[in-house]
Amino acid sequence: MTIETISEVRSHGGVQGVYRHAAASTGTPMTFSVFVPDHAPGARLPVVWYLSGLTCTHANVTEKGEYRAACAELGLIFVAPDTSPRGEGVANDDAYDMGQGAGFYVDATQEPWSPHFIMRSYIEEELPALIAANFPVDMARQGITGHSMGGHGALTVALRNPGRFQSVSAFAPIVAPAQVPWGQKALGGYLGEDRAAWRNYDAVSLIEDGARLPDLLVDQGAADNFLTDQLRPELLEAACAAAAIPLTLRMQPGYDHSYYFISTFMADHLRWHGGRLG
Repeated sequence: MTIETISEVRSHGGVQGVYRHAAASTGTPMTFSVFVPDHAPGARLPVVWYLSGLTCTHANVTEKGEYRAACAELGLIFVAPDTSPRGEGVANDDAYDMGQGAGFYVDATQEPWSPHFIMRSYIEEELPALIAANFPVDMARQGITGHSMGGHGALTVALRNPGRFQSVSAFAPIVAPAQVPWGQKALGGYLGEDRAAWRNYDAVSLIEDGARLPDLLVDQGAADNFLTDQLRPELLEAACAAAAIPLTLRMQPGYDHSYYFISTFMADHLRWHGGRLG
């Protein structure tokens, strides 16, 4: 479980680092960022995982997410992994919504994706073990959030792992990938055409099949150009209502899908997590 330090810088009294390791699940090097706020020697801190969206790496939120001040105030470690395996020999696609940068947080079963696109296992198992071994995290206090494809990842990871996360939120998540073009392309490509296999990677389907969350915060830009065709928050709203999952869905007038939107509401989300993680 050794890691290579790419960079470490002082920020808001803590340390913002970027690291790389040889991932067994993907069979590739994987890069991630971690912000550790100032803390007493020996203290173990709660952790918030942030999963990024299509075309992104760890760098997008690290450079544009504006989370460090709130994490320093609240005493939260913030972990941002990459969105897919990368490198020579890793399958790719000319389109932005498939292949490198578009792993959809699934364990692929179809060629040419299955040798490396094992992102579910990486996010749920390998990376948490690595973080626990190398950073002062209290793994009994975990929250998860994400944006767009990463919002889909955050919701599905939390729904599949009941009790692991004390707090869950998302920014403009793809809530029902089986019902929208982005998800249908990705799930069909990575998992094959058996739609029963897709349900483990679809938040609305998981809720319909009995998965539950204690509560959920979602922010969605009302001026998001992907809102109607790809994101469909009304489907999540209906599923949560039917399952009696308390959902705070905030439609934010004038906001789009960008990091200007995410950074505006990042501190609100971190306070949501902080209040539940203690």
